[in-house]
Amino acid sequence: MFSKSTITIAALLLIGSSAGKAQTGTAAEPVAYTGGEICNPRLHDGGFRYAIGTENIQVMRANRTHPEWQDGFGWTYNHAPNLTYWHGRFYLEYLSNPKDEQQPPGHTLYVTSTDGRHWGKPQVAFPEYKAPKGVGFPKGYYGYIMHQRMGFYTAPNGKLLIVGFYGHSYNPFKEGGIGRVVREVKNDGTLGEIYFIRYSSHTSWNESNTSYPFYTRSKDKAFKAACDALLHDRLKTLQWIDEDRGLDGFYTLKDSINTVQATSYFHRKDGKVVALWKWSYAALSGDEGASWSTPVRCPSLIMAGGKEWGQRTRDGRYAICYNPIETQPYRYPLIAITSDDGIRFDSMCVVHGEVPPRRFMGENKDFGPCYVRGITEGESLPDDSNMWLTYSVNKEDIWVSRVPLPVRTTWSGPVNDDFSDVAPNAAVPNWNIYRSVWCPIWVNEEHQLCLADSDRYDYARAIRVFQTTKNAAVSIRMTVDTESNEPLEIDLTDRHGTRAVCLQLLHGSITYNGNVVGNYTLGQSFLLNFEYKEGMLSLGGNSYEALHAVNDVERLSIRTGRYRDKPDRNTPNQKAMPPLEGCDDPVAPAIYRIEEVKVR
Repeated sequence: MFSKSTITIAALLLIGSSAGKAQTGTAAEPVAYTGGEICNPRLHDGGFRYAIGTENIQVMRANRTHPEWQDGFGWTYNHAPNLTYWHGRFYLEYLSNPKDEQQPPGHTLYVTSTDGRHWGKPQVAFPEYKAPKGVGFPKGYYGYIMHQRMGFYTAPNGKLLIVGFYGHSYNPFKEGGIGRVVREVKNDGTLGEIYFIRYSSHTSWNESNTSYPFYTRSKDKAFKAACDALLHDRLKTLQWIDEDRGLDGFYTLKDSINTVQATSYFHRKDGKVVALWKWSYAALSGDEGASWSTPVRCPSLIMAGGKEWGQRTRDGRYAICYNPIETQPYRYPLIAITSDDGIRFDSMCVVHGEVPPRRFMGENKDFGPCYVRGITEGESLPDDSNMWLTYSVNKEDIWVSRVPLPVRTTWSGPVNDDFSDVAPNAAVPNWNIYRSVWCPIWVNEEHQLCLADSDRYDYARAIRVFQTTKNAAVSIRMTVDTESNEPLEIDLTDRHGTRAVCLQLLHGSITYNGNVVGNYTLGQSFLLNFEYKEGMLSLGGNSYEALHAVNDVERLSIRTGRYRDKPDRNTPNQKAMPPLEGCDDPVAPAIYRIEEVKVR
């Protein structure tokens, strides 16, 4: 049976594809998803194919008990990251509160990386707001928080600015807003002084009643020129619109100015600018943001209140990333759709398909990877062929994804991977990697793919997509160094993630569906051969019925923990509960080394 939400999605897709409703590419429907696939709400990855070679990397793991392992604060609401690249370094900012959304205190942190795959310790970018003496809270508010729709701006003179927005508890918008602040990022990664660059147009905040001076007070002419350039950039500043709404006429978008939220934008192949917002809204500009069409909802883009991200990719194509589900508290999976012209998108595929347990209860901490952002148009890009994205998971931990370009979802030919051409600690070509701080995956000096797991509530996972086939012979040479109480699971799945085979390795035994089908010795290399053919598993000279009979298979998954399907769409989002037991302390690691993988 399909869920009610699935039926609703299907109905909307039919509406979006109906002839005569709207001409795709015009102001009536600026962009459209034409692929036809819909999300299976029962699966964390939605039942979609994967963007081959994508690496999911945990930047920051929240830890209330050991804040020194996190960012020095131990706050567990972490969300709304933004990303840029400048002078050979990635910069990522995110906001943080002690445990709840839009409840004070709040501040913004930033963290850097030279390669996007290994990150330093977060530092404070915008601290808790301390109001000047004698300034009280407006009626209905009791504290200050940070909020941000935009993170970085590289000015024409080369200066990098980091920005954020100070507001009040529960509602930092309109009357609850104070204003936008800015700092310069120095060449060494340190930050300059804090200034306001724009005050909320809904209130009477100004230099006399706020904590920081206005940017024009700076003695640095180059910094002031960078701020002036940002204020005159219609596209960059459109990202601020729902935090202020511009009663003073600051924004050129007039229609639906009180509706749209969380702007992202890109230039289509025809030169027009597409603006995208939450809840499937989009608009067009043919004059670089001087004017806009009326924002409309694109019926083929199914989403709820999570952010939507669109960009032109390094290969000259286009991508839009979002959560393709309309039920608000559940924001998974994170997917990408791609296009040749920036108008018609298809090939919906998984960027991040994992939803670990939420370790800490908090107000409005939706499940899943959400609020995705990439590197905004006009910013510099790393010297690689990837699309870089950032997002939070469960509004708790901060992640990035490295998506190789062009985005591919299918593989052709055999798989014969021995990792001999992969440098130690380098990215693993063609493998989809899910690695957290306590569940690392790396290639060692012996050119083996290593998976480790010290997390009670998460796992490391490596997926290899192979050519779709009805019959697959798999050969894995590997070593189990140490174990925990969780098995290593090796799955063979179809394109939707349905598991035809699930082998479990634990305490020296290889089991399948309750049957012991093989053995191994800790610390010793062994060869695991099995075959899937016509709904049967063949292993060690014996045959077993498939876990689930599927027509064909195309993915090999190696996971350092049991398969999970919780949380699901019925898991309560706001039920009060204590932190998960022991979640702030690692356990002794389980370590596995993969020497070679062959699939034919």
